[in-house]
Amino acid sequence: MYFKLNFNKNLVLMYAISLLQGMVFYGSVSTLYRQAVGVTLFQITLMESLSMVLTIVLEIPWGILADKIGYKRTFVICSFLFFVSKLVFWRADSFADFLTERILLAAVISGLSGVDTSILYLSAKGKDTQRIFGFFNTMSVAGLFLASGMYSLFIGKDYRMAGLLTAVSYGIAAFLSLWLTEVREETKETERKNSWQIFCQTLPELFGRRNVTAFLVSMALVSEVYQMTTVVLNQPQFQKCGATDKQIGLLFLLLTICEMTGRLSARITQKISETAMFLGAFLIPGICCLILAGTNSLAISAFAVMLIQVSFSLLQPLQTEMQNRMVVPGHRAAMLSVYAVFMDGTAAVVDLLFGKAADFHLPLAMLLGTLACTLGLFLYCRGSRKKNTI
Repeated sequence: MYFKLNFNKNLVLMYAISLLQGMVFYGSVSTLYRQAVGVTLFQITLMESLSMVLTIVLEIPWGILADKIGYKRTFVICSFLFFVSKLVFWRADSFADFLTERILLAAVISGLSGVDTSILYLSAKGKDTQRIFGFFNTMSVAGLFLASGMYSLFIGKDYRMAGLLTAVSYGIAAFLSLWLTEVREETKETERKNSWQIFCQTLPELFGRRNVTAFLVSMALVSEVYQMTTVVLNQPQFQKCGATDKQIGLLFLLLTICEMTGRLSARITQKISETAMFLGAFLIPGICCLILAGTNSLAISAFAVMLIQVSFSLLQPLQTEMQNRMVVPGHRAAMLSVYAVFMDGTAAVVDLLFGKAADFHLPLAMLLGTLACTLGLFLYCRGSRKKNTI
């Protein structure tokens, strides 16, 4: 299957860009990188929350603009902004500097929201898209694995060098984006609407279609549990269990390998059903967070975090597929941006709660993860019982 897909230029370029943008050389020590210049855990999550709020503000304008100027042009602009954000991160040495990086990142995330998946979806003509999304995510993880391996073997504690190499990788990715071919969605003349009309129509419909709203919020909850436990809080958790920087780097490599399981998402979904996949995505991280809250064992902590990584990696292509099924042809980016607003709004609140809890007592933040997964499971099950199920 993937051998055939290699003849599609856009897919090849998108896979290469995903690989390069996955090469975050400081990934295994991103929290420690910030803490080294005096940034606290709460400040880190505060930056995440502020970034989410800005992402929400920019989501709809970016989505509307993307439908007007084209997906390729939007992707190119965001890719170069991504490159600039990594240059800022490389030289950052204060809370204000890192906040600037997060502000730039918010502009990038809101701009790419729905655009990257739209390019993949339309380039593949809507065929075998869950597998394509899974492979796209896997390439990003492969890049992270390579970068993390190089960090552990050659870079050591030189955080600045890791930041510089990351910026170089993102710069190459930005230039590759210039060679993408524009893709457009064919629509009947009678179906064409102004993107702003699509937004105004979609927003109230979401409030009316509670199953869709419940689905989006539930996905946001489990996504933030993943983000907090595998990116932000895992490093302090491992340190609490006595891990050294080198051990943390090696554990990050294992997490990266686990993330590659996203490529199996479509195959596993076919075997166990979409419903079973979603249920597992809430139950597994919920139980693992409970374990993390009560253990001081490095081995148990590492195993629990890896399970969370695997469950979310398998979920991500499926939830992306589900969101793409719910759009109006011709306005894919605008509608996906509307959906992202709900998810980002939830994430902004959850991030602050995690940060405050972590600064007070790390196990309390892990228990919050269990609570978030429980609430997400409740919302998903409630939404699935509605007549117009997802």
